[in-house]
Amino acid sequence: MASLSQKWHFTIGSQTYPVVKSFLPQHVFIVFSVPIVLSRDNSVDYTILIPVLNEREGLEKTLDEIISLGYDRGRIIVVDGGSTDGTPDVAKRYGVRVVKQDGRGKADAVKTGLKYVGGDVVVLMDGDYTYPAQAIRSLLDKISEGHDLVVGARRYVEKGAQSLPYRFGNWFLTKLFNIFYGVKLSDALSGMYAVRRSVLSEVDFEFKGFSVEAEILSHALSTGYNVAEVPIKYRRRVGEKKLKIRNGFSILASMVMLTWRYNPTFTLLLLGALTLLPGLYFDLYVVVKYLLTGAIHHVRALMGAIFTTTGVVSLALAISVFYLKRMEIRLMRRISQACSHCPP
Repeated sequence: MASLSQKWHFTIGSQTYPVVKSFLPQHVFIVFSVPIVLSRDNSVDYTILIPVLNEREGLEKTLDEIISLGYDRGRIIVVDGGSTDGTPDVAKRYGVRVVKQDGRGKADAVKTGLKYVGGDVVVLMDGDYTYPAQAIRSLLDKISEGHDLVVGARRYVEKGAQSLPYRFGNWFLTKLFNIFYGVKLSDALSGMYAVRRSVLSEVDFEFKGFSVEAEILSHALSTGYNVAEVPIKYRRRVGEKKLKIRNGFSILASMVMLTWRYNPTFTLLLLGALTLLPGLYFDLYVVVKYLLTGAIHHVRALMGAIFTTTGVVSLALAISVFYLKRMEIRLMRRISQACSHCPP
């Protein structure tokens, strides 16, 4: 008699065992007397990429959690940026692949790891135990729905995981990112996301350090790829924090430069719109002086008119270019979706 089967795993402690669940005319129930965690094999061909630098304690907990959920060790790549605390030894002890990073910084770590990725989808996460391995399944499921990049949005932040300055900085940069690219993301700078290898291979990795997430996301959005996000938890990191407040200003500068790269006309017009500020200042000065003393400052009035007019026109044109860019992205996305259904 024919039967349909589906591959599952059950996990007891740190050990994972494969089982086959068969759908027969009869109902069969198997009862385990111990707590188990079921994880279904996903059809997505993926690789888990973990950039690290002196993350011995955090990486141990991260790998233990990933493997305990039934993920194949052969699909995990740890990119080491020159650790001196024995981090590579931890990875080797767990039987995962360790590669030495070319260059310095997180961007170079991702670029190096991409050379060794074998799957169609890359799941990137930090090795400091801040991101839960349970979220990997949600990211892959979203990718399998047809998305090209899925961000793990940090909605549930553990107490003490992010101080107020970091929360504000992340909120501000995300809002600015949404304005630049016309999206409604809740966490544009999350360090955990899944992205198709074909998309990642197009990124230039021009910006170093912690700006790599912004660069990957900017490229995906500007070239019409489907981007989504899923809510995840965010825990207190294990070990010393590497992201400093000054890195936030570096990310801000990178975002402006990325906007210039992908939409230079909008950036120029937006800069031109800033002339509204001196224009309004001169206008207000002339009006107040006239009301208080009756004097008319012709030069300041002329400067105010020029600056204000330039600012208003630039702002109007910037808004027009912004919506034209959004229309272009939608058209590119529709064309991409249509081509994906075309016969070879």
